[in-house]
Amino acid sequence: MKIVKLSYQTFIYLLMMSLVSGLAKAQQPDLQFYRQNNKEGLNVFESSKQDTVNFDGVKVRIGGDFAMQFQGLTQSNTADNLVNLSSDFNLPSANLNFDVQLLDGVRMHLRTYLSSRHHNDAWIKGGHLQVDKLDFIKLGFLENLMKYTTITVGMDEFNYGDAHFRRTDNARAIFNPFVGNYIMDGFSTEAFGELTFQYKGLLLVGGITNGKLNQNVVVNQNSDNRPSFYAKLGYDNKITDDLRVRLTGSCYINHGTTTGTWLYGGDRAGSRYYSVLHTVPDSSGNTEGGNFDGRFNPRYSKLVAVQINPFIKFKGVEFFGIYEWVNGSREFVQPQIDKEGAFTQLGAELLYRFGKVENFYIGARYNQVYGKQRESASENLDITRINASVGWFISKNILVKAEYVKQDYNGNAWAGRFAGAEFNGFVMEAVVSF
Repeated sequence: MKIVKLSYQTFIYLLMMSLVSGLAKAQQPDLQFYRQNNKEGLNVFESSKQDTVNFDGVKVRIGGDFAMQFQGLTQSNTADNLVNLSSDFNLPSANLNFDVQLLDGVRMHLRTYLSSRHHNDAWIKGGHLQVDKLDFIKLGFLENLMKYTTITVGMDEFNYGDAHFRRTDNARAIFNPFVGNYIMDGFSTEAFGELTFQYKGLLLVGGITNGKLNQNVVVNQNSDNRPSFYAKLGYDNKITDDLRVRLTGSCYINHGTTTGTWLYGGDRAGSRYYSVLHTVPDSSGNTEGGNFDGRFNPRYSKLVAVQINPFIKFKGVEFFGIYEWVNGSREFVQPQIDKEGAFTQLGAELLYRFGKVENFYIGARYNQVYGKQRESASENLDITRINASVGWFISKNILVKAEYVKQDYNGNAWAGRFAGAEFNGFVMEAVVSF
């Protein structure tokens, strides 16, 4: 008898496909104050305060995300030491999502990465508890306030900026009209508490995190354990039936030297453009490159970050933008007296959604990051990326998209494998979310 051995990842995919098959035959329950994990969740930022679902007991919604890419990129640099990239499939990624209505106005979310570029094993990304009513204290408790207020606590992504609502979260790529996230990817999972207030288009958010991606309670002479504070102020409203306008400004502040450095390095799933900027082995067999190349993380401590996001949708035309500035204030005495510098990120994407239910789109994005790692640097580091994308929602749960991407490392400030580096080509992606 021939014995067939299944790899761990193969087993996970078979298990997930069984879940998909079972869920396809069952009606998923409606949850309160919930962003749908499909096309209906497009352009949803903070969850609505409209109470449209009656509570009639605990409800469990099991969902998932799958994403697979076919990548055809080429790359080069001044040293001519980057690996050759073939046109082939990347390692697929998968998420398992649990959303549970626990009480009237109280909901839990938990996401597990089953497979990601950076981890080949299953692990929990994070989870949170969202409270939109306080009836569990007393029926009608602070009812007039809670009509406009949401309380969120957990170990998960927190609400800094608007880009994280549109980004790819490992396999959850259905909200991203492009394949990659922004170069400076403002996203982290930290222990946090957050208050959100929404009233007639006005939006106020305030929160605190412990500033740590990897949690521990050990304190030593190298740990200062400073908390991070963040806030958002904005306006979001439908001016007419065809026109929606949103404008928000967010800030994130941390004054610790060993906390707060994860704001642009908190996504442990890995970059979407596989193996870019990896070097061939040198004479000693050493190579350079990792799972996060293609992005940029300033790695500042004692940082202040500000992100401003305009969003306009007029009929099928959609614009989303980023102006972001981050400054580090840590001082150094070796090898000379110096201080962390500052970086600016610019982003603009323009889409046209069309079809009977806007199930097709075409779009373009421009993204640039420039600045100095240290104040003493004589020139800016500069990265530019352009994307052009087309997409088709085959159903509200299935999206296929294809994009052209070109990324350049400009100027003389780059050294090593980044000097004169660029990569470009096409990437196609298939996404299933439910």
